[in-house]
Amino acid sequence: MPKKIKHILVIRLSAMGDVAMTVPILRALTHQYPQIKITVLTRPFFAPFFKNSPNVSVYSADLKEKHKGVFGLYKLSKELRNLGIDAVADLHNVLRSKILKLFLFGIKTVQIDKGRAEKKALVRGEKFQQLKTTHKRYMDVFEALGFKLDLSNPTFPEKSILNDRIKSILGDVSKKRIGVAPFAAHEGKMYPLDAMKDVIKALSKDYKVVLFGGGQKEIGILNEFETAFENVVNVAGKLSIDEELDVISNLDVMLSMDSGNAHMAAMLGVKVVSIWGVTHPFAGFAPFKQPEDYALLSDRNQFPKIPTSVYGNKYPENYKEASRSISPETIIEKIKMIL
Repeated sequence: MPKKIKHILVIRLSAMGDVAMTVPILRALTHQYPQIKITVLTRPFFAPFFKNSPNVSVYSADLKEKHKGVFGLYKLSKELRNLGIDAVADLHNVLRSKILKLFLFGIKTVQIDKGRAEKKALVRGEKFQQLKTTHKRYMDVFEALGFKLDLSNPTFPEKSILNDRIKSILGDVSKKRIGVAPFAAHEGKMYPLDAMKDVIKALSKDYKVVLFGGGQKEIGILNEFETAFENVVNVAGKLSIDEELDVISNLDVMLSMDSGNAHMAAMLGVKVVSIWGVTHPFAGFAPFKQPEDYALLSDRNQFPKIPTSVYGNKYPENYKEASRSISPETIIEKIKMIL
């Protein structure tokens, strides 16, 4: 371990999935280098993600008020200097983090290489091959700081103890528990809801199905699923993010889109079956340490332009339901095989 580096600031401000993918890497770092201290600069909402990570603390960035704009970032840099950090691992590498690093001049800094050129080549169809995973890109940052990591035998936290309120919401949990998170940021990444309803109906006959989502429209749809079938409970809108993580840690398997829920489950060591619409695992965003066959892919013979974009925000109109090419039976069989 580099002698001079004792306290690393990790910048990870963005989306839920990105933050969740950071967790296993930091857990490996603190496990293999127990004398190192980590401070994660992130949004307050994400603090519970790191609750089971030893030697990791969270510093909340108030980007809407106190730390907004260039002057806010300067104020933030002064606060961070007072923590005694001696290295910066920028896992975000956007304009905001670049400005912040300017204010932290004199401190050793390494930033992630997002591989933008090779991702563009993948989306354009110039090269259809597995790119470096995001987890490996994070590892590269810490290796550049002098911390070589081994992820061959990762550790995960114990299942959380559920409080009485969560138990009352879940009801009878004597059956094996399947989490289902049917939504994603973009419609092209979602499995059609009518087909997902068939999946939930079939699974609920033998298992407890726990539904996850957010936003009033999503909650309304999930409530309809809950009402339609026995052994189905919707926890969206009823729990804090901390409590949702507790529930996820107690699942036997999570069924998710290419979305944050997949990465939240994977960071807790839960088996994840992921559905891929217009995106593809080759871009490097597959959930942590999941077998390749747990990723269910849309038919590229029917939809040869997949991946149409890295994040699923761009796609031809007739690709919107590309994931319908994955049959409900395929999903059900995969989950039953795992259980």
